[in-house]
Parts: sequence; C-alpha cells; structure tokens
Amino acid sequence: MYNLLKGKRGIIFGALNSNSIAWKVAERAHQEGATFTLTNTALALRLGELNALSESTNSKIIEADVTVMEDLHNLFTQTQEILGGKIDFILHSVGMSPNIRKNRPYMEMDYNFYQKTLDISALSLHKVLHTAYKLDALNDEASVIALTYIAAQRTFPDYTDMAEAKAMLESIVRSSGFHLGNHKKVRVNSISQSPTATTAGNGVSGFDAFIDYAEQMSPLGNASADECADYCVVMFSDLTKKVTMQNLFHDGGFSNTGVSKTVMNKFGEL
Repeated sequence: MYNLLKGKRGIIFGALNSNSIAWKVAERAHQEGATFTLTNTALALRLGELNALSESTNSKIIEADVTVMEDLHNLFTQTQEILGGKIDFILHSVGMSPNIRKNRPYMEMDYNFYQKTLDISALSLHKVLHTAYKLDALNDEASVIALTYIAAQRTFPDYTDMAEAKAMLESIVRSSGFHLGNHKKVRVNSISQSPTATTAGNGVSGFDAFIDYAEQMSPLGNASADECADYCVVMFSDLTKKVTMQNLFHDGGFSNTGVSKTVMNKFGEL
C-alpha cells in the first residue's frame, strides 16, 4: 500500500455485494488510507450485504436515492458531519434499466422505463454534483469518477437504453468538469470499464458470451473489478490533479482494436 488517499474523505455510491466494482473501490480506498461513507437505496440496503463492507472498512452507511434531491442533501450533510470535513472524492457507480430488467428490446421500449433509466443512470450524476456545489461540500481539487461503458460510443444489441444513459452520463462528466474545474479545481472523469461480471452486468442478455468475446479482442485481456478499483484510487489521488473532463478507457485495449487474430481464427474455424 502507498497511502495514496491518506487523509482524504469521500462518498462511494452503488456498492451492492462483493462483485460490485464500487465494493472493490471501497476496499482499496480504505487500504490507501481514505475514510468515506457508503450509500445505496433502501432496497439495496435491505439485502444486508453492505453491512460486511461497512464493518471491514469502518464506514457508515447512509441510505439515499440518487434521484431524490432531499436524500442527496441529507447524504452530503451527514457525510461531512461523520467524516469531519468536506469531501475529496466521489465514486458514482450507479446504473439501472427497467427495460433491460423486463427484457424489452430496443424498438419496443417502455418510455416511462426509459426516463427512469436516464434519471437513475445519468441525470443522477448531475444531481449529486449540483447538491455538492450548492452545499459547498467539495474540497479544492476533489476528484469525481463515474463508471461508464463503451456502449456510449458503439452499438451493442442488448444494451438498449443504457447506451443512451451512458452517453448522457459522459456528457455530464465533461460539462461538470468544466464548471467545477473553474469553480474549485474539482476534476470530473468517467472510466469506461471492460465488461465485468457484476449484478448489473449480468442482467444484460448474452453478457457471458460478450465477456469472452471482449477478452479475446483485447490485447491485454479484460480489466477486472479489482484492477478498476486500482485505477479509481489513482484517479482519486493527488497524482492526477490535471486530468479532467476525460472518458478514460480501462479495457485492455478493446476500445482501439479493430479485430484480433484470435477472433479472426475463430471465423476461420467456422
């Protein structure tokens, strides 16, 4: 361990169970000396798994719905009281599509579900940062990371409305990074992670096959949840003070690979 986050305070959104990237980030941030609060919805908290992470990282859990401004106001207020000061880092690891959960194909989406997808998976980032801005809850040079996916730039058949949500999320990252950077040198970035076997990822049809495909397409192979946590810790640290408004691909090279020899050979075997 390098004490990269010693003395830093944060909020980690979206940890659900030990497969969650947010869970891994919490563990690594704790190892690197950070203190933070954990937050998720009432439904997620009722599952009880987050209690184990709370105990192992000595972190308080605060219930909050990222779409409800009152909940976010309470979250930032309580976090500052618990941690004894303003916030140095935020992880936004939030995404959910009712259309995907209901197996509705892209051309048959329910638009009420669609709006919920955008609100939960994208607009929530703006609500989080708006709340932090209004409460002056962020320290100078704080770091915000939102987790995204390459479906914001490329089309994948079963990712449906989450693709638009991720595109919106990345746009909010750029706009927020500009305004918060001018305000208090706060940096805002997104990390576009390899397909990862989380609870959310497993909800997408054909996900297991796609993980295998991405593994064979990527020169370095898929990035794991643990490796993503390492990257997040670096982005939260003072080593990346001038990185902002970026969508950072953490995918073993998948995003810049046209086709791999392995995949071509498989076509030759058909």
